[in-house]
Amino acid sequence: MLKNSRCFEKNFEAKAKTRISENSPASHCQALVLYKTAEHGGTFMRHTGKIFYVFIIFAFFICGCSGLQPAGKKIVCHYSLEYDPVKIPVEKQIPAVIRVEHFQVSPLYDSNKIIYRDETFKREAYAYHKWWAKPGDMVTYFLARDMKAFGGFKAVFSLDRSLSASYVLEGVVDEFFEWDESASWEAVLSLSITLLAENEPNISKKILLQKKYDIRETCTQKNPKALAQAMSKAMSAVSEKIIRDVYDRLATGH
Repeated sequence: MLKNSRCFEKNFEAKAKTRISENSPASHCQALVLYKTAEHGGTFMRHTGKIFYVFIIFAFFICGCSGLQPAGKKIVCHYSLEYDPVKIPVEKQIPAVIRVEHFQVSPLYDSNKIIYRDETFKREAYAYHKWWAKPGDMVTYFLARDMKAFGGFKAVFSLDRSLSASYVLEGVVDEFFEWDESASWEAVLSLSITLLAENEPNISKKILLQKKYDIRETCTQKNPKALAQAMSKAMSAVSEKIIRDVYDRLATGH
């Protein structure tokens, strides 16, 4: 743009000099007009160039601030379980301090990928839809949260070995995936838990409860968001069953 401006001025200056060399009043007048045109035309071109560069910088600034993605780039969507703590009536609080250990996970589902089954013996994962956290992290957090909100135990905590506990709840996430059928999709959740007496030396008496929970919830639509909603319902239902079973076992003594 600036180069074009200089060429514009030089061409008009050359024409003006030619008119002056002709040594006539008309030539002098034409030369004056050419000089003024060159002066204003060059100024216009320079201002136009500056405005153009300012516009380019402003455009890049706006694109950066608005978070616009390059054309063709896919955005990965992340999902999480989301539900209110389960509400279970409490007759009385029992003096049990429970530590919820981090749940182990079946190798098939030990990642933040959303796994789905659409054929027998087949498992696939979405490319642009993922869980915010791994199934083991989510299950451990929500179960411990629900047990605290329940209020039937003296104390509940997780992942903190600095505190002594009278009981330990261990578990495994056996299944955590989307089951696709032509008619509908389902969220499949399967958990196994073991309740242990922390300070019991006799191994036959140490294990107080061992149980597996399987549940399926139908998705309202055929998309990952509906799966997250259905899986949240499944986790809420399983959490309530585990809390009731643990409470009943400890309330009756061991």
